[in-house]
Amino acid sequence: MSLIADTTPARVDAAALSAATPVWDPKPFVIGSLAITFFYIGVRIYEQVFGWYAGLDSFSPEFQKYWMTILYIEEPVELIAFLGIIGYLWKTRPNDLATVAPREELRRIFYLLNWIFVYGIAIYWGASYFTEQDGTWHQTVIRDTDFTPSHIIEFYMSYPMYIIMGVGGFVYARTRLPTFGSHGYSIAYLLLFVGPFMIFPNVALNEWGHTFWFMEELFVAPLHWMFVFFGWFMLAVFGVSLQILGRIKELCAGYEDVVGLEPAE
Repeated sequence: MSLIADTTPARVDAAALSAATPVWDPKPFVIGSLAITFFYIGVRIYEQVFGWYAGLDSFSPEFQKYWMTILYIEEPVELIAFLGIIGYLWKTRPNDLATVAPREELRRIFYLLNWIFVYGIAIYWGASYFTEQDGTWHQTVIRDTDFTPSHIIEFYMSYPMYIIMGVGGFVYARTRLPTFGSHGYSIAYLLLFVGPFMIFPNVALNEWGHTFWFMEELFVAPLHWMFVFFGWFMLAVFGVSLQILGRIKELCAGYEDVVGLEPAE
């Protein structure tokens, strides 16, 4: 007998399929992490090549060609990706949250961890690396304006990308896991994706403020405080981790000392 506790006739096939599937498949995590990392390395190389050549004057033909073209492409692609991922997760949601077998629930938990890990990597690139790069650009090269090479990558590429992954992970948890889908909303998980998400609309306030004030030398100015405030919401990952670990403990109770997750005699 495996960790699957319920073997009623209606669920025998689903249980057998779940038993044949590894509890944790590292491929989504590895592929997602490498894809994001190599993609942004390529983006960084592009910045190095065309930042100085075409990125100093947003009204120049070169800027329109090498930077605004990226903006015009990335925005609709990100919107389509967002709607596609959320739509797919909702359309394919299972209806077994109340009866999902323990082993299958454990497998879904580890799949959610893949989402969260990749989400964290995306946040690093967007809210840390490219954000710090943007501050350096404005302090050493050109004052803050609506469209700069760093803004087109930071605000309009990297922020939407981590938002897509954060919301995707939340929808996955809500539609696949009883802990997050059958017992109300997880406040910790709401904070985990809503906080970083709110950095994106805060960009509008930031750009509006820079229209009237020069603050490149003062990135600790009040206009920038909300970026930090919403960024701190990422600490909610510890609350989500406690919920996940608590549920894993419940699912594995009685199987701790048995090889292959066979029940103790």
